[in-house]
Order: sequence, then structure tokens, then C-alpha cells
Amino acid sequence: MSSKSLILVIGLLVVLLGGVGGVYAYDSSREDLIGKNVSVGGVDISELRAEEARDKLRSDLVAPLNRPVVARHDDKRFKLTAEQARVAVDIDRTVQAALDRSRSGNILSRTLRGLSGGKTNARIDVDVSYDRAAVKRLVTRVSKKLERPAVDADVDISASGVATKESHRGLKVKAVALRRALDRRIVSTTARRVVAVRTETLEPKVTTKELGSKYPSVIVVDRGSFTLKLYEDLEPSKDYRIAVGMAGLETPAGLYDIQDKQVDPTWNVPNSDWAGSLAGTSVPPGPSNPLKARWMGIYNGAGIHGTDAVGSLGTAASHGCIRMAVPDVEELFERVDVGTPVYVA
Repeated sequence: MSSKSLILVIGLLVVLLGGVGGVYAYDSSREDLIGKNVSVGGVDISELRAEEARDKLRSDLVAPLNRPVVARHDDKRFKLTAEQARVAVDIDRTVQAALDRSRSGNILSRTLRGLSGGKTNARIDVDVSYDRAAVKRLVTRVSKKLERPAVDADVDISASGVATKESHRGLKVKAVALRRALDRRIVSTTARRVVAVRTETLEPKVTTKELGSKYPSVIVVDRGSFTLKLYEDLEPSKDYRIAVGMAGLETPAGLYDIQDKQVDPTWNVPNSDWAGSLAGTSVPPGPSNPLKARWMGIYNGAGIHGTDAVGSLGTAASHGCIRMAVPDVEELFERVDVGTPVYVA
């Protein structure tokens, strides 16, 4: 607008309002009036007086914010109420911000805008406060309830045999994404108050399908029944008749594994009284060597070996080792590897 046009408009305003006093009176009458096209958080408060605007905001804006926010995962719901989150809206400050925008400019420009039906065109942000720690506590509660670690498949080896422990997938909550989504929803008057909990699946390092390759063979020695049980692919495969350690020189109980394998082994005689003159010596392979055909060491000098004293099988007759018939020990030797678990019950 040119200077001449502005002077003309101002002059007309003065005439229309009965002088300068009329202009001041008109402007003063609109001190608490919200301009046209003004909204707060999507709520239209155009051309309302300040108190009317406060009432409408309490009804249309505060009420939605007082509804709880819910984190949802499948059939589980986790609620955060407005009271728990200490949600608060500064209505007075928000309305004052709308009035400040509506009263922008000088007295003449405001009067001109009012008389000509001009628009303020302002979108005021909602001044919402809440307790961020409450949101974090909700995220922690959701995580504790939903999260679970991945469980690797494993075997339970005992006197009863080999039992399989199934693998299970784990679950982890995407906590940062959940917190951010809750932060957005808790201050929104229009968005749904339900937040879907995003998660990620944790895969086990060893699945049930992979367990067989991890344990291709397992040995369980039952000293009471003088039986060596071979498991292959976690299933019972074959039983062998054995001899075990005599009283005072018992085959050690516990879970071990095959530490070494030898064909036609040398016998390194223990330095023990029962060994007599052979104590501390080494006996090479041959007729005088009691370790016939094969050796599978399991623990501290004790192991599985063949014997030609087949009459001792089914008894406690050895000096701590596990004796097998030569054909049986040769067969077992080919079916197990170093590292094969050996449980002695």
C-alpha cells in the first residue's frame, strides 16, 4: 500500500470511529480477542475471547492429552496414564501466545485488520510438559516383560543317558524407537494413543538342528551295570560289556572327554604300589602289554582300552581303566573322535 493510500485509509478509520479516541476504544475492545485463522495444536480458537479460548482448549485439547498412552505388543498392553507421566498444558501461556500473534503490529494496522476482516493466520504449538523419566520407566517395564535371551541347544549328559535341550529364539525390544514414539504420542492431541512395540528376534548360536553335528557321539559309562553306551546323533546306538576299576582303584566318576587316541599303545605304567617292579616303566606294544589294540585316554591316566582278559568283563577288575573286548574297542575307536564327551556314572 502506498503512503497516500495508507494516509487515506487511516483518515477513513478516524472518521468511521469518531476520531482518534474511537480508534483507541476499538483497539482496546479487542485486547482479549483471538484473531481469525488461529489454531492451537489443531484446535481452532479464531475470534474467541481469551476465556472462551481457554475453555475450548481445556475441552478439545487437554481432554485428549489426559487419555493414557499404551504400548502394545501382541496381546500385551502397557499403560502410561497422564497422572503417571505428569502431563500438563500451560493453557494461559498458550492463549497468551495466540493473543500476542493476534495483536501483532501497531494500533492502526490492527484496527485496519479488524475492520477489513483480515486474518492473523497463526498456528500455535501446544505448550505440553511431561515427565520424561516416566516414559523411560515404561520402556524399562516393557523391556523386562518382553525381552528374553536366545537359548542355545545343548545336551544334558547323565547316568540316564543323553537328553536334548531345545534351542529357543530370544526377543529384544527396540527401546530407543519405543521411547521416541512415546515422546511423540504423549504430546499429540490428534495421533492414536497406542504405540506398537517394535522388537528384534535374537537367534541362538546353536540350534536344535545343529546340535547333532556338535555332538556326533557321546559315551555314557554305567559302572553299576558294567555297560558302555554309545550315542550317535544324540540317539542310543550300541551297548558294550566292560570291566571297571576295582575297589580302592575305582574308575573316576564324572564328565570327561576323550583326550587322545592311540593304535597299539605303549603302556606307561603308573608309579603305584600295585604295579610292582613295572612301576614307572614303559611297556611297548606286544603280548606283555595289557592295553590291547586301542587306547582312548579320558582323565589323569585313566582311559578305555582293549583286553584279552575277557573273563574280567562284567566285573570290577581293572586298576581304574575301562576294559573292552578287542573287537569292541576297535569298533568304538572308529566311531568316536578326540573331544567326544564321556560320562562315567
